[in-house]
Order: sequence, then structure tokens, then C-alpha cells
Amino acid sequence: MIRQECLAYSASFVIGGLLMFGLMVMYSPAHAESNSSRGGDILHVQMTPAICALDPNRKKQRKCLEGYALTVAGLVPETMRAGCETNSSAILPPLQAKVVARIIPDEASRIQLWRSVGGCMSMSAVQYFRTIINYAQRLKIPAVLTDASSHTIQRPTLLAQFLKLNSGLPADGIEFHCQSNHGTTVLTHVSICYNSNGTYKACANHEISNCPKSFTIQGTY
Repeated sequence: MIRQECLAYSASFVIGGLLMFGLMVMYSPAHAESNSSRGGDILHVQMTPAICALDPNRKKQRKCLEGYALTVAGLVPETMRAGCETNSSAILPPLQAKVVARIIPDEASRIQLWRSVGGCMSMSAVQYFRTIINYAQRLKIPAVLTDASSHTIQRPTLLAQFLKLNSGLPADGIEFHCQSNHGTTVLTHVSICYNSNGTYKACANHEISNCPKSFTIQGTY
């Protein structure tokens, strides 16, 4: 599980990617071909301690109660449009559900995510969450984002750390999103942009960072 107190796990987390699963899920070429017409996708990674501190409605969610450092908020089409809702099944095989819970720990959030975007993803829920797992497993995270202590950091510094850890990620392929909290600007989300075949790409013009040059990374909630 992604928890701040699990220091041994956090080390593997930083070295090997967003997650170190026992189950390695590879990207399917057939899947890439079937989604080539959709354009790119954006993976939104939450800074969980910041989200838990900012939103009282989330405080009783598992990710807040159990001290997760990072969670995935969703994978959405780059050109999001109205009518992406779906009533198709969000039920996953038990093993996959267990793996997905490591990055989206609250089942209700997972179901709501699929129902809100599934109609625009050109894939089943199983394929969708398999893609999220693959992206998360491959993405390497700077250690400062999983530290139990809060830090103030320069945006160019954090960007440079991401680019150094993730080969092929362009400087305009990542966006940082912040929110004010009692006069302090905190990082809430990191967005990574992908081509439909799973490679990194420059984000579309409408995907814009709103963080100032310097902001805070929230430590343990």
C-alpha cells in the first residue's frame, strides 16, 4: 500500500516507479490500436495528504485514514467532452481489484471514476484500470513527494527531478496543480500526458499548471 509510514516500501516506490506490484501488467498493442483515434490521455496523480487536509468530505476515506502519500485521481481523455458517462460494469476480477486498490484505495471512488469517463475511453473497465496500473507502475516519483515532512520547493526544481527520473518525458508533458490553504499554496495534483500508445507527449494547450514558482508539498496528514 502507498502509505507514508512504510519507509521501506517508499524506497522501492521511488526507485521502481509509482508502484512496485507483484503483478506486472504490460501495455497491450491491440489496446493501443483500438484507441489510436481517441488522441492522448492525462493521468492525474493526487498528493493525498494535501487533498485530505483541504477537503473535509474526504477525511473518512480510506486513503486519508490510512496515510497514503499518493493516489491516482483518474485517467481522462485529453479532449474531454460532455457525455462521457457510462452504465457499463465497473466490476474487476478480484486480483486486479486488489492491485488497483493500491493506487485507488476507495472502491466507491473507483466505480465513480469509471462511470464518469468510461463512455469516452473506448475500452472496458478492465482495460481502463489495466492501463492506469501500467502507467503508474512505470512513472517514477521524486522522493520529496513521498516524504512524511512538508517541504517548500521551486517548481523548476520539481520539474527537473521528474524529467531526470522519467526518460522520454518532455518538459511540457507534465503539469502541476496547486490550491491555497490558509495563505499557503500547496501542490494537490500532478498531471502526466500520454499518447494513445502509452508514450509521453506534450500536454494540450488547455492543460495548464496553476502553481506559482514556489509552493508547499504537504507531508503526513
